[in-house]
Amino acid sequence: MTKTWGRQVNEPLRDAYLTRLGLRTPPPATLDTLFELHRLQVERVPYETVWIALGEQRTVEPLDSLRYLLRGRGGYCYHLNGAFSTLLDWLGFDVHWRVGGVQGAVGDAPGASANHLVIEVQGLDGGPWMVDAGLGDGLHEPIPLVEGVYEQAPYTFALRPSEVVPGGWRLDHDGRGSFLGMDFAPAQAKVEDFLAKHDHLCTSPESGFVRVVTVSNRDAKTIRELRGRLYKETTATGVTHTTIDDRADYFGLLGNVFGLSLPEIGADRRDVLWSRLCVDHEQYLAGKAAHRRAATAD
Repeated sequence: MTKTWGRQVNEPLRDAYLTRLGLRTPPPATLDTLFELHRLQVERVPYETVWIALGEQRTVEPLDSLRYLLRGRGGYCYHLNGAFSTLLDWLGFDVHWRVGGVQGAVGDAPGASANHLVIEVQGLDGGPWMVDAGLGDGLHEPIPLVEGVYEQAPYTFALRPSEVVPGGWRLDHDGRGSFLGMDFAPAQAKVEDFLAKHDHLCTSPESGFVRVVTVSNRDAKTIRELRGRLYKETTATGVTHTTIDDRADYFGLLGNVFGLSLPEIGADRRDVLWSRLCVDHEQYLAGKAAHRRAATAD
């Protein structure tokens, strides 16, 4: 299938994206560059659903996704991998989209359900390469499409042929991670493959992205996650949990830790978001208490 998601090179957008990643000039399309760009992407551009809680609407059009990021925002997989793949394409990499499916829990069916967009880069030594900046607590660097175990501290990932997607692949997450794994298909994907799932994920009351305001990023040592008012850091030595009790601390954490300063979001909208987070947190605590009572009764 012909690649249909690619867009004509826009040098001002390309260079602005590179600036956000900390690069001054377009780098060559080499394997070292791919690794560097992947690390910079997941370290500097957050995986986040704050935009959903703020009532914003988004598309999965690659140039729209790129512009969201250039406004200092993040997104989920369609936006992060959509924008990142566009940048890689503009830099001369041989980039392909793949339809993926994240399996969140044991009860969820595995398969390429289109709730995830995956990037594959071909034509480089040791490849093709799986490139994925849209899994939150996922990869820090690309991995080759070769069955094996891949250590990327603090987590260990495994890649193997998919058992449910013919010719596809399965990424098994670390047992401490936020999901079980992700399957993806081998065929070229297009924007239209993700439209229905995107609508569900950002609007349905059943969507985890709608229910829980989530932000995350990672580097070579630490995975940072903010779910509601609960902040978690995972390193090779352990996990720390902190409850955010102050409105200023919450927005300070967004800006200082996740690079999500939200300069265009005024005090009124911040108040609404914080109030929603407080309600969600009380419901979370009530649910935990009910679970403990039920466990005690058993």
